[in-house]
Amino acid sequence: MAKKNKKKEVQPEKLTIYDYEQKYTRRENVRGAKLLLRLIAAAIGVFLFFCMFSISIRVFEINLYAGIGTAVACAFLYIFLFIVPLVKIFKTDYFITNVNAYTARSAQAHNKKVRHDIADKIIDLTARVEGVGWYDSAEVGRLAIAVKAGDEKGLKASLTSLYTGSVKKSAKELIFKSSMKSGMYSALSQTNKVDAMLVAMLNLQLVKDLVFLYGFRPSDAKLVRIFGRVLQNSLVAYGLGGMKIGNSVVQTMGNAVKGIPLLGSAISTLVDSSVQGLTNGVLTTVMGYQTIKYLNTEYRLQEILDGIEIAETEEEIKQSCDELERELKGGKKLPQAG
Repeated sequence: MAKKNKKKEVQPEKLTIYDYEQKYTRRENVRGAKLLLRLIAAAIGVFLFFCMFSISIRVFEINLYAGIGTAVACAFLYIFLFIVPLVKIFKTDYFITNVNAYTARSAQAHNKKVRHDIADKIIDLTARVEGVGWYDSAEVGRLAIAVKAGDEKGLKASLTSLYTGSVKKSAKELIFKSSMKSGMYSALSQTNKVDAMLVAMLNLQLVKDLVFLYGFRPSDAKLVRIFGRVLQNSLVAYGLGGMKIGNSVVQTMGNAVKGIPLLGSAISTLVDSSVQGLTNGVLTTVMGYQTIKYLNTEYRLQEILDGIEIAETEEEIKQSCDELERELKGGKKLPQAG
């Protein structure tokens, strides 16, 4: 009877903090990123104020009372569609993933707290808001069981399942809806300042909604790039509003519109609005997908970080220091260099 050769399963070597640091950690100026983030947010705010002020002044010149009404409406829009989303984004916590051997342990503890906060928010939102439809109810049920049982492994598995399933689908729907709004409003407004204002506000609202959906925000360094994209999109929208994109398209139609100036003018207007709306919609889409890319990347990195081995623990360092102290107090002579 032939003996069956049983091969031992080779367990993959567990990642250490030094492996993680070499593969995933990047040199990053944390204070610089935080300062730059505030500066870009302030630049968006100043640009929005300029657009709203210009619109109000223009209406003032036509009618005093209409101008006052416009100014009041702009003030409310500024507060609720710029200040409020900004504060909500900044107040949301984020995973710490850019770490080294000295900061890894505190990052793990912080990330564990963030995971539990996210789980609590998702469970609470699903229970309180009927028909929210963002999260798979069966998976949220398993998440609630894991939280109640203190099952850290089950909690992480449920969150990962949500992020790769229903959350991903909901995020795409949010991006599509926001991009459609950005495109349609731009096509209808046909005013560069209104276009820029709407694009900036819709982009910020989308970032806020995505952050709320996921339960955490990107790190400051990644948020700098996202806010930079928001500012870029609004500046592009402002520039498009002053361009006659359709004229070049109409010129290529040749004899089809010659001798029919009204038709030529109508076609020019339609092409201008459609191209302008499409451009702003596409820019919003790109910004939305950039946001969820950063969110998914940082969630994946915190999962990897949570499973690594930290070579030197605080207990080991303390033990070595205590041993050194005993040796020195014991009066033992140190070996002399030859």
